[in-house]
Amino acid sequence: MLRSISPGRSPLAEYDSGVLWAALLLLTFGMVMVYSASIAMAEASKFTEGQSAYFLQRHALFLAASVVAGMLVFPVPMRLWQRAAPWLFVLGVALLVLLLVPGFGREVNGARRWLSLGIVNVQPSEFMKLFAVLYAADYTVRKLALMHSFKRGLLPMFGVMLVVGWLLLREPDFGAFVVIAAIATAILFLGGMNGRWFAGLLVMMAVGFVGLVLSSPYRMQRIFGFMDPWSDPFGRGYQLSHALIAFGRGEWFGVGLGASVEKLLYLPEAHTDFVLAVIAEELGFAGVLAVIALFSWLVLRAFAIGHQAVALERPYAALVAQGLAVWLGAQTFINMGVNMGVLPTKGLTLPLMSFGGSALLANCVALAVLLRIDWENRQLMRGAPA
Repeated sequence: MLRSISPGRSPLAEYDSGVLWAALLLLTFGMVMVYSASIAMAEASKFTEGQSAYFLQRHALFLAASVVAGMLVFPVPMRLWQRAAPWLFVLGVALLVLLLVPGFGREVNGARRWLSLGIVNVQPSEFMKLFAVLYAADYTVRKLALMHSFKRGLLPMFGVMLVVGWLLLREPDFGAFVVIAAIATAILFLGGMNGRWFAGLLVMMAVGFVGLVLSSPYRMQRIFGFMDPWSDPFGRGYQLSHALIAFGRGEWFGVGLGASVEKLLYLPEAHTDFVLAVIAEELGFAGVLAVIALFSWLVLRAFAIGHQAVALERPYAALVAQGLAVWLGAQTFINMGVNMGVLPTKGLTLPLMSFGGSALLANCVALAVLLRIDWENRQLMRGAPA
């Protein structure tokens, strides 16, 4: 039986204004911080020809396209998303396979995660997160009566996720694998997976992750760098040590917007994976707390929308909403943990805020789906057809 998380609210409008405003604030704040964090890099890079607003312009274009995409998919009913879920998942797997074909995948910093489409690069793993939510929810709804069976309920999904995990690790993209594994596991649990199997799956995942770390020298280096970044501040601990310096300089209210020193080519990936460190330096604890509050509200509202769908006997919509909450919550938690030095360094962006077209597009489409679920909930509670 589906598990609900938190109480929903009475529908006072056609959509959840809290979700919309939290998302808009994060997107707008993200654009400001991407500009601030990327100025030095844009001016120094030979590829940007010294244009200080290069990354801002591209981010603004990505954001505009993503918002338009969200508006276009909002009218799509959830029943159509459910029908398309298996095919979208197959498309995502095909794109991950295509990455490994010579001539298609683009390699950056030793990772082959992007498909080059001329003027833009597409990162399939970002879309795979959304496809995993849609597919895992559809699978769970179809197998609700078998959720207590390991062989017929859990094993098929476990096998599918192993294939996806193998493809992601071939890139390699360990961070995306962790997020997608969390999404699938959470949806199975919320869909009523047997508690013993769930506990066993968690143990297997923990053992598997430890095995992946121990079998990979570069992952081992990241673990050692995380445990003591100051032992090798110019090597394996370089990124984390500069992120921690940024947090330390920010103190309570920061050094001022635009006044970060770490973004001046000291902190790598300042406008992508480590944009939170720049926020901490420039806006201090207050700025970081505001970001955490906005993400927390967004995740809680997503769970509440899922709970409302459960009450309306809409299992697929409920699991999708809760799966989106797990995705945003898990990725945000990992990115923030990495920036603060409480988790090993991983290549995961901060949802809705970091620079990156594929991530922005996937996030905005996901939020449009969430708002659609809420809209259909409200229509049903009013007695109108969804």
